[in-house]
Amino acid sequence: MRELDAIISKYELLREQDIECVLATVVHVEGSSYRRAGARMLVDEYGNITGAISGGCLEGDALRKALHAMHQQQNKLVTYDTSDEDDAVIGAQLGCNGIIQVLFEPMDYEDALNSCELLKKVINQKKPLAIVVQFNLNKSKVQPGTKMIISENSEVIGSKPKEELYRHILEQAILTLKINNPNFAEYLLEDENHHVFIQNYQPPLKLIIVGAGNDAQVLAQQSDLLGWEVVVTDGRPTHANRERFASSCQVIVSKPERTLENIELDNRSYFVLMSHNYNYDLRVLKLLLAEKTIPYIGILGPLKKYQRMLKDLEEDGFDVKEEDLNKIYAPVGLEIGAETPAEIGLSILAEIQSVLTGKTARPLREKSSPIHKKEDTQFKQVQI
Repeated sequence: MRELDAIISKYELLREQDIECVLATVVHVEGSSYRRAGARMLVDEYGNITGAISGGCLEGDALRKALHAMHQQQNKLVTYDTSDEDDAVIGAQLGCNGIIQVLFEPMDYEDALNSCELLKKVINQKKPLAIVVQFNLNKSKVQPGTKMIISENSEVIGSKPKEELYRHILEQAILTLKINNPNFAEYLLEDENHHVFIQNYQPPLKLIIVGAGNDAQVLAQQSDLLGWEVVVTDGRPTHANRERFASSCQVIVSKPERTLENIELDNRSYFVLMSHNYNYDLRVLKLLLAEKTIPYIGILGPLKKYQRMLKDLEEDGFDVKEEDLNKIYAPVGLEIGAETPAEIGLSILAEIQSVLTGKTARPLREKSSPIHKKEDTQFKQVQI
């Protein structure tokens, strides 16, 4: 389960029991930090925490700040400076060297558009959305909080600010979704500053595993830990069944030529062919080559298997274009010396993650620049 799903699941439970809670959101990071803007955690009145805003160094103090905000029933912005090694609250020598802004929002269960209710709509819509969080670095000012979600076609759910400010936020939200990056802006309206964090939310990656063998079980479990949406399909009901896979997995028994009939495809649908049946995998591959939105097709097995597939496709009259070859990863996975099913699963998932994010998958020690792009965190100042 993804962190956001876990937070909303906990929120629902707390609401049913009428237990007070506070949502903490990282809204800006200057410098380095374990978690970036958009990290969240939910704190209930008994001090239980779901999610995380750091690697553990901030949670203790953040718990106290959350309970304080809950007591006052008022949104609070708190600044943590992890570059200060003498800060006894955070702990010395973290090595992060970042300034982290965390917004605390007590949940009003009577408000149908409170922050968690908006986030619930986000995870239920299964499409890219811009999450708009308003705050003010001047802590004496009102901290509006998570106010809107905006879709690619400008549909808005939530509470709109003043019209002049709303028009600019809407424009930046659409840009955020277009460039697939978060956006930070500082608007000056009527001699008052308004800071906005616009999060680019992407629905979970959908991993379709063709084959339900023992190694597919491991891969499905690992993918579930990442919060990916997992579909397992196989022609053998003895293998493709609910008892062998996590309850969160969709399990389909299907002939290879009917594999796609019950799967909704988009540009976040990633396939791994691992049925250990050459003809089964080949038939599914023929289907996938006709689907242009699919960005990734991994094929388990040696290079000779893949070369044989290409030859058979050619003999069957398939015109496999270069754009098709570019999205086929065969043999599937990164070269990490994987031998066991778990190691092979790790190799496959790491490759998929690198393709998803467009990263090189090389060791971070070979990267001379910061891990995260600094320019992505700069406030864009706009005079309205």
